Formats: sequence, C-alpha cells, structure tokens
Amino acid sequence: MPSTITGLPLSGPEALTVFGAITLVLARWLPDRYRGPATLAAGALLVGSVTVLVVGGLRWQMVPVVAAAAVAAPFALVPMVRRRTGRTPWRARWWLALPGSAVCAALIASGPVSAWALPVPEFPEPSGRFPVGTQVLEFSTRPEGAGRDDEGRTLVTQLWYPARRSAPDAPRMPYLGRTEAESRTVSKALAGYAGVPGFLLDGLPRARSHAVPGALAAREGGRLPVVLFSPGLGGVRTQNTAWAEELASHGYVVAAVDHPYDSAAVVLGDGRTLRTRVSATGDREEDAARAEGWTRARATDLRTVLTRLTRMDRGEPGGTLAGRLDTGRVAVAGHSIGGAAALQAARQDRRFDAVIDLDGFPHGPTGGHLGQPVLALTQEIGPGTDPDYLPRLTRVLELGAATNYRLTVPGTAHLTFTDAPLYLPPIPGVVGSLGRTEGHRVTAAASLSFLDATLRDAPTDLPTALAAHGEVTVHRPKPHAVPQGTR
Repeated sequence: MPSTITGLPLSGPEALTVFGAITLVLARWLPDRYRGPATLAAGALLVGSVTVLVVGGLRWQMVPVVAAAAVAAPFALVPMVRRRTGRTPWRARWWLALPGSAVCAALIASGPVSAWALPVPEFPEPSGRFPVGTQVLEFSTRPEGAGRDDEGRTLVTQLWYPARRSAPDAPRMPYLGRTEAESRTVSKALAGYAGVPGFLLDGLPRARSHAVPGALAAREGGRLPVVLFSPGLGGVRTQNTAWAEELASHGYVVAAVDHPYDSAAVVLGDGRTLRTRVSATGDREEDAARAEGWTRARATDLRTVLTRLTRMDRGEPGGTLAGRLDTGRVAVAGHSIGGAAALQAARQDRRFDAVIDLDGFPHGPTGGHLGQPVLALTQEIGPGTDPDYLPRLTRVLELGAATNYRLTVPGTAHLTFTDAPLYLPPIPGVVGSLGRTEGHRVTAAASLSFLDATLRDAPTDLPTALAAHGEVTVHRPKPHAVPQGTR
C-alpha cells in the first residue's frame, strides 16, 4: 500500500478517491455547463484510484467512500447519458436529492475521519546518532510442566541495536512481525484480545518501522549495554517499538520478549501460532493469584533470555552481535504486568543492574529489598486508578537498597507508555491527552536519562532531568535495606 501523505491519514490514491467521490456527489448541484465535465472527470478519477486501492489492499475506512460514490454515480451519469442520446434528462427533485447528497457526503467524510482515528502508525524518527537494525531470535527452554505435548517453551525475542547505515531503499521491518503474514496474525489476535473486530486494526500490518532487519551492527560504540523488555498482559514483543528504536539509536541493545500463552499470539519460525490463555474470572483474589503466576513465569523468561544473550555474546550460533553485548550492564524493563515481571526478575537475579517499570502494578511479594535502582513511570492518578497501586508501588520503592524514582507524567493513561497512541483513537481515557507522539517522547527521554545514569555512569542530575517530564518522587535507601537475589 502507498504510504500516507505527510500530515494526512490518507495515501495519495485514497485522497484522490475521496476527492473523486465528493465531486461526483456535488456534481448534481453544479450549473449545467459544469455538471457533465465534473461528472466525467470524477468518474475517471475514481476508476483509476479505486483500482489502485483494490490491487494494493483496500482499507476498511475507504469502503463507505466507495459505497457513497457507487450510490451517487447513477444519479450523476444517467441524466448526462439521456441528454447526450437526445432523451429528456431526468433529475430528482431537489428536496429528494438534498437528503441523499447529505447522506453520501457524510459517508464520504467518515472515511478520512475514521482513517484519522485509526491510522496506519507512523513511527517517530529515532533521534540518536545510530541507525537501527533488528533481528528476531527464538530461544527454546526446558519442557513445560502443564501436561501439554509441547517439546519446550520457545521465547521469541526481538533485538533492536545500533547499526551501520543502510541503503535508502533497504526494506524496513514490518510492525508486529517478521513478515506481513505474521503481522496480520498478531494484529487480529490483539483485536480479539481487546474484544474488537479485527478489521479495526488492519492498519498495523501495513506499517513499517525504521529498523532494518539483519543490518550489520555499528562499528563504533564498543560493547553495548542491554535492556530487556516484557510487554503488558496479552501484549506482544513489538508493542513498544518506537521506544526500543529510540533507545537503540542512542547505543543500547533492546531485547523484547514474547511470552508463550500470555502474549495475544506468538508466531514461531516453524509456522505454529501460540495463542494466549490468560483470562480473568471476576473474582479479585483468584485474579490476583493468576497475575502473580503470570508474573513469575515472565520473570523466569527474562532471566532465561539474559542467559541466552550472554551465551550469544560469547559466540553461540544464531546471533550477529557476538562480542558486542555488554551483559555486565543490563537493565530490565516492562509495561503493566511486564513492569511487575521486571521488578521480580531483578529481585531474583542481580545480573540486572537497573529496572524501568512502565505503569506496572507490582504483583507478587513486595517485602524483598531490591538492590537495583528503579525508575517507575506512572500514569496520571485519578479516581479510576486501582487504590492499591500507589501504596504497593511506594512500598517497593521505599524498601530498595538503591535510590529509586517515581515519575508521574501529567496527561497520560496506561497505554500512553506504549505505541498505542500512534494508532488508536485519541481518547484521553485510553491513550492520554498528549497527542500521537508526545507520550513516546517523554517515556523515551526519561528512560534514557535513567539508563545513562545507571548503566553508563553519566554525570547527570537525575531528579532534575526527570522533573522536566512530570512530578518526581525520590525514594532514598533506608539504612537497613539489604539487596536480595543472586548474581
């Protein structure tokens, strides 16, 4: 599909289709000498543009536009044909034609409006000095113990890393998957998980990120610090692509994990698709117990991936970053329940040097002391916020053996910290009120300030840097705090 026009949610052929359709509808109201030429021009334009759209894949937003044109065409063409054949032209009376024209115009307008509300996402250009490459790996782990026939738990992990500059026409990575087919499978699964029709998210498989698959790693930059990422419940490894690309452009390697039977859909290299099994019961205690179990499984996945990345850095086949991954400088991050998993993984494993929790409720035990610094980004707290959220998060941060930070960002909602504002309707209660890209900018900027300070020992006044993005609360370690976990 052709790319969208800058500043518009439509591609060139889509814009021409809208223009042709509205011209066809309005032709009935033009003076006689203009009516015929306008009708013919609009018809010819529609034939060409709709053909291009059908061949390239017609977006659902264009269906009402094409339908309105199809309804208006006979009323515009028949009088013109009758006149040219010498017969008396027939035209509907104005008081009948006006409501019909208004309905057709409304259908046509619904196309651009719905394309604006649910666009093909356009990813912000990474601001760092490095181009970005990406690679998808599969790590097979021990057999699962749930009585299933699967031979093992496969962790599909996507890396974003600083890369050498590629040719301008080098293919970019499809959003949500290695191929468009995988992207469509994941997109439909995400829609199903959210309880909406799959066609509403059909813009996602059409999107391309900035990363070049398989690009060679940048020559400069030395050994690169690593950031592991766990998505939200039902979320997928690519849900924070814009954030991952931004970090990679500044010299970090981001490794995001699909969690089997948790992520909405995990497409394996052999073609199998593992669907989510997570569900809620409505019983508060039972759902809390389930969330704790999912958090434990995710924490184990994160630790396993770190082990495999360490082996890959030492030359294990399958990776292009051997000798470049600095697994002595590692942060673990996550969104929502992924943030809870990041906290738990760091509590269990001191190979993780820092934690970023993107609006994640701390499921599981909160009494153990974290030895690593934590940055917790939280949405703007309101009446709808879980009343247990801040007390539990504050307890985790206060008991830490390092200085921890909570940054509350005004104008945000739970999904602000993901790619969702790029493609969902700008409803404040869903994606916040910061617009399409500002939430990404704030999340990435705060993350980079924290990572530079904790993994690179950059001389940064971190509280001041974070305060540029919202309200900062600093939790300094208590004298009795003793870190847990193994190294």
